[in-house]
Amino acid sequence: MVPPLEQVTPPAQALLSSMVQQVPRSVISAERLPFLAKLVASLNYDQKGLLMDFMNSILVTMVKKEASDIEFGGLATMKNVWLRIHGKKDRIADLPSLHEDESAIVVLNLLSDKQKEGLFHNKNIDFSHSFYAGEPPRMYRFRADAYYDMDSLALNMRAISPTVRKVDTLGFSKMAIQAMHHLYIKQGLVLITGITGSGKSSTLDAIVDMHNETDNAQVIIIAQPIEFVHTSIKCIIRHREVGKDVASFKDGVIQSLRQDPDIIIIGEMRDPETIMAALEVADTGHKVFSTLHTSSAVESIDRIIAEVHPNEQPRVRSRLADVLTVVVSQKLLPSLDGKRVMAKEVLVMTPSIQSAIKNNNSGEIYMMINQGAAQGMITMEQDIKNLYISKKISLETAISYANQKNRMKQILGIS
Repeated sequence: MVPPLEQVTPPAQALLSSMVQQVPRSVISAERLPFLAKLVASLNYDQKGLLMDFMNSILVTMVKKEASDIEFGGLATMKNVWLRIHGKKDRIADLPSLHEDESAIVVLNLLSDKQKEGLFHNKNIDFSHSFYAGEPPRMYRFRADAYYDMDSLALNMRAISPTVRKVDTLGFSKMAIQAMHHLYIKQGLVLITGITGSGKSSTLDAIVDMHNETDNAQVIIIAQPIEFVHTSIKCIIRHREVGKDVASFKDGVIQSLRQDPDIIIIGEMRDPETIMAALEVADTGHKVFSTLHTSSAVESIDRIIAEVHPNEQPRVRSRLADVLTVVVSQKLLPSLDGKRVMAKEVLVMTPSIQSAIKNNNSGEIYMMINQGAAQGMITMEQDIKNLYISKKISLETAISYANQKNRMKQILGIS
């Protein structure tokens, strides 16, 4: 069990201070973090456990404060721990203050030897972290990214909710849900898009949960890192973490074809190779879900096509038009109750949109979405308008978060 923060902090800080004093003054710059890693490796099990309890107790406090993210260590934090609470990031006065070397030791203690090698080689490492705490015990799980900050070591961790939101709470139309559901459409590509922190992973998890409750299928999740861990109910759900269970997203996608999948979840289409692999797998008769860092449906389509060589773009445009079924672009907006609420744009494939993609007329697609309510579609501006009318967001928020601000003002009747 994880002890209270006030109980574990004094012995942990004493240990960290003694370790930092062992670092020679001549060990500077790029040599410093590997030296600190050697000090961590020399600790006994009780000392390593103390540092782990210290970090975990900070994370428990983070969750109690309803924070989504923690910033820990590195030069930029100014020895403070920072939390993002309901979208606002600030230093937290009642959390421990640590020197850069002390926080680096705590972070290095979270990593395996192989992960440390990857960190020193790439100056960055994505990983997951989980532990049990509380009474009765519950699992705390986090997505983590450790990286260099001016020769110091910084860490971002994002809390993963222990429960999954239900799809019917996300505001999708019945037609959009059917287009995303394997029971209704057995193949094709569904994209969940948005900037970092827009809730893409939560939406994907809700979609997986929907299938898990209703569909006898095999689901293979390829992600870096694995976030929410689903328990198989009606579906068999395989979790493959890039870097641990499979070498790359592309390899995971290709290998999944030999693993009898019905649904393949690709955590992120982050390079041309993964994008092409996803299109090919969707074209072979599988249901594929993935994410992109784009803010609208049209931008998502243009981004995929732009990722390949110009000579290949006509072929990719045609293939994308044939396999794409749904694009959801989402944002988290500050709400009037001090929390956040999701706004979304939904494209559901129609023959007209398919033709526009093939003919390189993506500029026409926005108005097709705007006029596609009968097919389950909605533009970002229409959904933001609904949030404003229902008094969930302010007028300023409605305008500032719209993709097309002039269009937003027009539909709100503002000159």
